[in-house]
This record gives sequence, C-alpha cells and structure tokens, in this order.
Amino acid sequence: MYTATTAAAAGNCLSTPTLDAESSNLLQTISSHGGYAYVRMSTLAASGDFRAAEAAREMAWEQLHSGPWHSVLPAWRDAYSMACLHVAKFHYRNGEFKESLRVLDLGLIMGGVLLKKDLESAIEIVTAKSREKESEGFEKGPKCKFVEEGDEFDKEEVLRVLPEKSLSTKIVAKKSGLSLEGFLREHFLSGSPVIISDCMAHWPARTKWNDMDYLKKVAGDRTVPVEVGKNYLCQEWKQELITFSEFLEKIQSNDSSSAIPTYLAQHQLFDQINELRKDICIPDYCCAGGGELRSLNAWFGPAGTVTPLHHDPHHNILAQVVGKKYVRLYTSSVSEELYPYNETMLCNSSQVDLDNMDDGQFPKVHDLEFLDCILEEGEMLYIPPKWWHYVRSLTISFSVSFWWSNSESSDAS
Repeated sequence: MYTATTAAAAGNCLSTPTLDAESSNLLQTISSHGGYAYVRMSTLAASGDFRAAEAAREMAWEQLHSGPWHSVLPAWRDAYSMACLHVAKFHYRNGEFKESLRVLDLGLIMGGVLLKKDLESAIEIVTAKSREKESEGFEKGPKCKFVEEGDEFDKEEVLRVLPEKSLSTKIVAKKSGLSLEGFLREHFLSGSPVIISDCMAHWPARTKWNDMDYLKKVAGDRTVPVEVGKNYLCQEWKQELITFSEFLEKIQSNDSSSAIPTYLAQHQLFDQINELRKDICIPDYCCAGGGELRSLNAWFGPAGTVTPLHHDPHHNILAQVVGKKYVRLYTSSVSEELYPYNETMLCNSSQVDLDNMDDGQFPKVHDLEFLDCILEEGEMLYIPPKWWHYVRSLTISFSVSFWWSNSESSDAS
C-alpha cells in the first residue's frame, strides 16, 4: 500500500496531514487568545521561512512556561507542536536528521494531542533515515552490558547504604509463577504486597535492555526528560531534556557515591518509543478487578537513585527488568504516623527522609512495622493502592511500573 508516509519517506519532505487540515482552525484559536505574533510567524514558517519557524517555537515555549503546567491553555500546547513540525521539516530537508528528531521529540513531550499522529509519523520517517545514514560502514563490537550475570552482591555493604532496620524484620512474600486466580484471591482482594518471580522470562527486554548498544540503536537520538538531583523533594532537584545517548553515558559514568545522580523517572517512555514498548508485555495481573491500565512508566538510572517515601492511588506492578532495587513498604493504615506533607501537590509524600531519620522531629516512625525486600532482576512486585513505598536502586536499574484501577475506581474517576 502506497501511503502518505511512504511518499514522504521516498522524498525529502515530511507528510503532516493533520497539520495541513487543522492549521487554519488552530491559528484562529491562537488569535482569539491574543497570539497574533505567533500566528504571523507560523504563517511565514508554513511558506518556507526557517527563522519565522524558530521564532514561533520560542513564542509557544514561553507560553508553556508562563505559569503552572495545568494552567497552560491546550491551544498553546498544540501551537508548540505545530511550530516543532515546521522546524523539523527544515532540518529534515537539509539532511539534519538528529536535529529534526530532537525537535519532533520536544513536540511530542511538551506539545498537545492534536498533532500527535503527525509527530509520531514524522519521527518514524526521520528515525529510519537517520539509521540508514549511520549504518553505512558500521561494525558491531562486543555487547556492552550494564549489569553482568554473576556480579557479586555483598549484603553487608548494601546494608550500609540502606535505611535503618532494613532487611531485619518482615520480608515481602515471594511466589513463583503465581496464577492470576491465586493473585486475585491471595493478594489483590486482601490488598497485600507480593513478589512474583518466573513471570518475565519471555520478555525481549530481559536481554535487550541490558545491552547498551541496543538501547543506543533504538533510542540513542531521542530526547527524554530526566531528573537531576537527589529526589523531587530536595531544593536542588531539577529536570532536563537530553538525548538518550547522553543519558546512557551519564549512567555509565555515575556510581552510588555520586552526589548528583541523573534519573529517568516516571516517564511514559513507551508511548514515545514504540520499539521499546514491543520489548515488554502487560502482565495478566493488571486485568485483576476488571479495570483499565492507567499508566505505563519507565524508571532507569544508576545505583543510588532514590524515590522517597510516598503512596500512589492505583494498583501497581513494578517489574524489575535490569539490576536490583531495595523497596520498603508501609500499609496505608499508618499514613498519619508517616507525616505526609500538608501541601496539595505533595500530600502523597512523606516528610520523613528514611536515609536521614530524625527521631526527634518524627518520633512515630521509628517503631512502625514495615515490609521490605530486594527486588531482583526478572521479578515483579505488587504494591496495593495507598501503600507507602521507598525505593533505592542498588545497581544500574531499569524498571517498568504498570498502574491500573479496578472497575469501581475506574467508574468513580
């Protein structure tokens, strides 16, 4: 079948059917919100003015950062996507495929939903062209693994970096190849955590994601958001947009003693990069309760990255694809004793820093019961809704979280 995508790939232009059909309506909407300068620049961009295209993108970018993210008008997000498509077209025509891909990714990450199909189609074309160019004269070397099989794991050394009392009380139950019926009856309905082993061996990701060359090949030129700093509760924490290759280099140069880790955390990477999505499967356990998958997120970083104590509203399967993590869990019934923040945006996070416990300020925490575990490569951990959890990477680690709701909460929301 000869499609618009095929036609675009054959030439030196990017096909944007949705943009072509919707641009007039979108520009009218932007005008109604006072974006006259943007409309003028965007019109010039459509007629072939590269400087105007960049100016339009800058204007839309400023609007995206004019206040809290939730207050940004959807039309300005779509305007940013539009400007990114115009800029990417110029780079593509000039054979600047990496730059074109970077701009398209920014449109996908920061832009609206109106032009998402155009962005995804353009990314597919530019990626193919970029790989075509790079494959000329390329010789594959030995596989570069993040985590080697049989790497020694010193428990005493690990305990020195973990919170007080770790791995000394109740360990999360572990079950091999747990049936869906068994999961539903013994854990889902009762709301009790469990580690499920021997359930991910068929995932291509189990071998592919431990290969740096593979990740560079399928995602190296893609732009992703990363967190820089100890965690999101710390003042020095920030977010950056970098290429996946740059991120991989940071991971390899990082170690658990690094003061400023870089972490790809809670990002919908698999919506962005379809080839990585094909490497994993949604666990059958996520069908429990008859609800729907809410979110599918990637967590990728060096040893020492920490997600501070918090809880989430949905059922959660945390699948450990590469490396190991320490996880500590507190039941939702002790929420008040964990001193949640009063601010609305942080009310699901605890003020307690388990890595630097202050018994004087938070006296109720010291004697609270908890479950914990070391989540090994190839294992899944079920975390029930509202259970508090703290997570620390013990090695370079690549995990996937599957959030889903049961039918009742799905209807309620």
